[in-house]
Amino acid sequence: MAEDTHLNPEPIKTAADSRPKPALRRPGWLRLSHEHTTFSAMLLLMVSTLLSRVIGLVRSKVIAYLFGAGSLTDAYNAAFQLPEMMNYFLVGGAASITFITILSRYREQGQEHEGEEALSVILSVMLVVLGSAVILGELFAPLYTRIFFPGFDAEKAALCTHMTRILLPAQLCFFSGGVLAAVLLVRKQFAWQAVTPLIYNLGIIFGGVLLARQFGISSLAVGALGGAIVGPLLLNYLGAHNVGLRLRFSLNWSHPGFREWVRLSIPLMIGVSLVTADNWILNYFASHGSGDIAKLSYAKILFTAPMAVLGQAAGAASMPFFAALAGQKKHREFAASVSRIVTRIYAFAFLLSVWMIGMAYPAVDLVLRGGSFHHADVGQTSLYFALFAGSLCFWSAQAIYARAFYAAGNTFTPMAASTLITAASIPMYWFLFHLMGVKGLAIASDCGIVIQTLALAFLLHRNGLVPLRGLEYAEMAKSLAAAIVSFGVLFAVVRLLPPSGSFPRDLLQLACGTTVWLLSAWAVLLLSRSSLPHQLISRLRTRRASSNLGPLEPATQRISKI
Repeated sequence: MAEDTHLNPEPIKTAADSRPKPALRRPGWLRLSHEHTTFSAMLLLMVSTLLSRVIGLVRSKVIAYLFGAGSLTDAYNAAFQLPEMMNYFLVGGAASITFITILSRYREQGQEHEGEEALSVILSVMLVVLGSAVILGELFAPLYTRIFFPGFDAEKAALCTHMTRILLPAQLCFFSGGVLAAVLLVRKQFAWQAVTPLIYNLGIIFGGVLLARQFGISSLAVGALGGAIVGPLLLNYLGAHNVGLRLRFSLNWSHPGFREWVRLSIPLMIGVSLVTADNWILNYFASHGSGDIAKLSYAKILFTAPMAVLGQAAGAASMPFFAALAGQKKHREFAASVSRIVTRIYAFAFLLSVWMIGMAYPAVDLVLRGGSFHHADVGQTSLYFALFAGSLCFWSAQAIYARAFYAAGNTFTPMAASTLITAASIPMYWFLFHLMGVKGLAIASDCGIVIQTLALAFLLHRNGLVPLRGLEYAEMAKSLAAAIVSFGVLFAVVRLLPPSGSFPRDLLQLACGTTVWLLSAWAVLLLSRSSLPHQLISRLRTRRASSNLGPLEPATQRISKI
């Protein structure tokens, strides 16, 4: 058998073939330590996010089956709000994003030891700060619940407070994991990040299945805490340790790396993005009804599955490459990369949105109904899901636009704009809630994210970072036309096969609807000569060809593939 040339520099040659034949091995991009290109990283994280969302749907099914959509699940969903707010305001809600920007610069300058020093200081200082905040949160959780969930009765408020106290320590794991993840991401190692969300979701599922009889719905909070320890914290620690990271406890406030992190993070800490605040606002108004928080949460979870695959995975994969291009002052390549990714996101999101709207009822019914989750719950949840689906392209695109600002070292502009938009949107939530009830909240959420996305795009253009003319408007128009035609065909299928509330009928409607949606959209894209039908295939072929370069592929060649 021929030997691998990467392992043996002097392979044995035969008369038949003087060139060595590489041994069969698994694809390099599946190795935990593999250094990825933009496309392979995006593909890996999209697969990971898809798996995570599938597991998330299983998690939602378990929760819905065991506890339904009532007071218990309202309290459970509300219990996450204080820990998330604490993480957002004290850590900036995006620890790894700011770390990536700083570490990329140290790495480009060949000062990785200084980067480790900076991480040691940041981790040490913030663990002290965040740990103190966790203790205060444990003490004042009852007061917080009374203020932010005015519609909760005493029993629901007490349950929410209990689960909040269980979940608060998990923020230490998320922050530490974000610090350690940045070390891997600047080395273009994404496999660790692909695994951690899977572990976290599995923790919640196992907590509910194994501990529900002993702890009731609080078992979900126990599982979430366990998942945070094993996933974001432990796995990222193992990955960082494998690349040789050595941290030490240090409270050196004067370290320039720590000061830069504070400068970049302060706008993220004091600003309020509608991306995060949307859930807080929805929960505040929905707390007055029994089960409304839970139904909105279920709808949001189902909606964020494709949104995460499109926007969050693409944003996480592209962030280190954006930061590298910005650090190298390659402004034209930076702008082109952002515009190219946003164009593709819009194009795919148009098509996916119409499927989500048309298939909302059978999808929700199939995924969630059963046990304590009834037909009436399906109807309301599917309505909220369909309303959220209309803004899929904007939720996905804003994730890329925000990261473009962060990669360029500008966190103030996007967060100042987001804070103003969030403050201005609150009256809109109030008005539509009182006018239309809970569905008005979903519509207000859509309107707010549209405004935020357009504002970020305009600000990137005005700051000379990403010109609006860089978007491929013709490609987006072709995708929009395909979406309109496929929605019409999908609507006809729904009329011919109306929902009946049975799982076999759900499967039939989903199968028929998905088939006609795919065929009609594909036909329009081909007739309009869109590049989308061929893009994934060509990208995969490019990836397969480039993989022959193996671990010796130059870093500059990797960057050029953005």
